[in-house]
Amino acid sequence: METSLKGALKKAKRKQLLKIVITSIIVVLILLPILYKTGNYFAAKSSTRLHEQLFLHNAIAEPNIQIDSQVTSNSSMFGGNIVTNRSKNINGYLVQWSTLTSSYDWLRVDIDYNELIPGFYWSDTEFYEYDKQTKNKVATFYNPAIQTYYDGVQNELGEISQMENYVAEVAVSFDQPYTLQEIQAKIPDNLNIVWLYMTSPMADESKGPAGVPVYGFDPAGSPKEAYTSFVSALKKYDANGNNKTIQEFLNSNKNKQFDEVKILGVMLTGQTQNFKTLVDQDFIRGASVGATAQIVPYIKLEK
Repeated sequence: METSLKGALKKAKRKQLLKIVITSIIVVLILLPILYKTGNYFAAKSSTRLHEQLFLHNAIAEPNIQIDSQVTSNSSMFGGNIVTNRSKNINGYLVQWSTLTSSYDWLRVDIDYNELIPGFYWSDTEFYEYDKQTKNKVATFYNPAIQTYYDGVQNELGEISQMENYVAEVAVSFDQPYTLQEIQAKIPDNLNIVWLYMTSPMADESKGPAGVPVYGFDPAGSPKEAYTSFVSALKKYDANGNNKTIQEFLNSNKNKQFDEVKILGVMLTGQTQNFKTLVDQDFIRGASVGATAQIVPYIKLEK
């Protein structure tokens, strides 16, 4: 009697265990597709947000840098990476620039600021900023409201204008803000104005580069329409209103027409000898050379 009772109990336990296993399998089979769809939904949402942030950042804070391609990589239901291939147009010559590998998951998006922020080369005789991957020199803008920069405010127009058979980009910083009309009257026609430097954070630059961003835009086509797009991009990029520099710029210019808005500097590209006319001009506070390329007979110059 006792033996048969124990056998019945064991049989009942086995049946119960089997029911639990079968129920668990069914629940897992039901939940897996739901979890997969939910994970993909949140991952796709973050991926889209990161794509938009990368394009917005390029539109407002990457002087003379263009995005050649931007693709999703290593994607899964939990997240992935976005790879952004970039280059510079130097008067018709494309120069490779650093590739960004940004990441996203369900909750966060992380732009690859490690590659966006340039490296800094120091020695006993030289100091300059450079792109970490290509090692090309980065052109530096100088805010007219910041008096002291580490290693001083450089003007490299004399050196670059002596180079032969090259094209170059040069970041020209003004002694004071000017309107675009005033700038166009000062810049020779044989140079391209490819980027307008509008604002940047105030920082202590006396002890070394603060690594702050510069904000501006490409005025190609219609500068007025490009400025309208720039303002719209600034608002989207800082939708929460947490960026003090962006908000101050927007507030100080909200009631101005574009021809009244003041510009702090310009990025110019062209043949190196064409920069000679700008040497010793009073309106230029500083001029920093960026990427260069040697002229070859099979690529036509823009100017």
